[in-house]
Amino acid sequence: MDVKTVNRWLAGRIPHRRTRLRIAEALQEVEETLWPAARPDLQSGAPATAEVIGAYAHRADIPNDLWTSLVHRATERIDIIGYAYPFVFELLPRASEIIAAKCRAGCEVRLGFADPDCDHVAERDTLEQMGGTLPGRIRNALSMLGPLVDTPGCVVGLHSSHLYNSVFRFDDEMIVTPYLFRARGYQHTALYLRRLSQHGIFDSFADQFEQLWGTVTPYSTTQGFSNGLTA
Repeated sequence: MDVKTVNRWLAGRIPHRRTRLRIAEALQEVEETLWPAARPDLQSGAPATAEVIGAYAHRADIPNDLWTSLVHRATERIDIIGYAYPFVFELLPRASEIIAAKCRAGCEVRLGFADPDCDHVAERDTLEQMGGTLPGRIRNALSMLGPLVDTPGCVVGLHSSHLYNSVFRFDDEMIVTPYLFRARGYQHTALYLRRLSQHGIFDSFADQFEQLWGTVTPYSTTQGFSNGLTA
């Protein structure tokens, strides 16, 4: 390789991507480590917000068309975790059947709900001043799963973690709702994200999902809750 060319790289010039990948492979490094400035999440001039393509004062402000298009476009992965999110299954007629069909086509789906009987749900219910209705909302959402519970490729789990936001991932797009003190789900703010690189805000929330998912217990329709009800 030409010495002058290498000297220009050492001086700060960034080689073409094909060359970067070849050098990274030869050095057993990753491209982003050798040339951080080549990261796509930093190229827009606004590194902190490059992956944020929409922001809403309230989750309720997100157009239904966006939610439904996210569901329809997903082909590889759907990851959702929150307390109860029945609205996802109310947006589309036969939403559960549509998602189940995606699973049969190879899409991996993970759905995390709060355990309606855990202490934290009662605490959250009190914080949001829901009058004891949150456990019932969770059971109602679980009842909407239909064939998804037993569909290969779909895993439903219950968590008992304190959440600071809900995550709704559809392939490389995501809606995140940071929680506001004492606000209910539809009142929380929302960010619409698109993944650009492994270093961005998208992957920060994706990593959070993975950590939370590691705490869930499997759910099935035969599972009973402490009040004698099944979801």
